[in-house]
This record gives sequence, structure tokens and C-alpha cells, in this order.
Amino acid sequence: MSGTNRADPRPLSPHLQIWRPHATMFASITHRFTGMGLYVGTFLIAAWLVALATGPEAYAQVEALISCLPAQIILFVWTVAVLFHFAGGIRFLLWDGPHVGFEPKTASAVSVLLYVFAVLGSVAIWAAVLWL
Repeated sequence: MSGTNRADPRPLSPHLQIWRPHATMFASITHRFTGMGLYVGTFLIAAWLVALATGPEAYAQVEALISCLPAQIILFVWTVAVLFHFAGGIRFLLWDGPHVGFEPKTASAVSVLLYVFAVLGSVAIWAAVLWL
């Protein structure tokens, strides 16, 4: 198809075989996955709030479930997802506005910064919660 004469002189979209992965691409994909994952985590937080409103017995059961190690890991990952999705949303908001940060090096640096912010912010939040 690419060797034929076409009436439209625009180039074809690049195929995955010639497209090089980069930080901005991974950040965009991660932003989409964290958005989907936040649905599940929000239902878990809502279940915890419903148990809190239901009474001490229901709250004790949910609290016992949430305080086990696998649930704590899930909540930590959920915290990372919240912070990453939040920061990624701000990045997209800035890109929609004054058109800054589109240069490849700047976009890649900001994308790496999103990951660093999400992980370090989650560690800081959990450290503050566990030490208080």
C-alpha cells in the first residue's frame, strides 16, 4: 500500500515496528491504566465508609481485612495510582492551555517526574500515617 500512488500526499501513520518507546508514551499509558484502577480502589474505599456507617461490627470486619499485608500493599499501590493520575491530569491540563512542555526532552522529563512524584508522595503519605 505504501508503494502505490495516492491522491492524498500525507504520510501514513508510523507502525509499531518503527515507533520507539519513550517516557511520554509510557506515562500516557500508565495514566489510562491508573484511571481504570482507581474505579476498583474507590469501590473499596466506599465499602470501608459504608462499614463505618453501618456499625462497629461491620467496621471491625472491614478493618481486620484492610489491616492485613496484602490489603496494605493494594492500598499503597492505590495511593501511587491516585497521585500519578492526579499529576498526569495536571500535565494534560497544562498541555491543553498555554502549549508549553511539548518539546520532546521536556515532555520526557515531566513524564519521569510523574513517576517519581507518585512513588515518593505515596511513601511520604504512608510514612506520615504510620508514624502518627
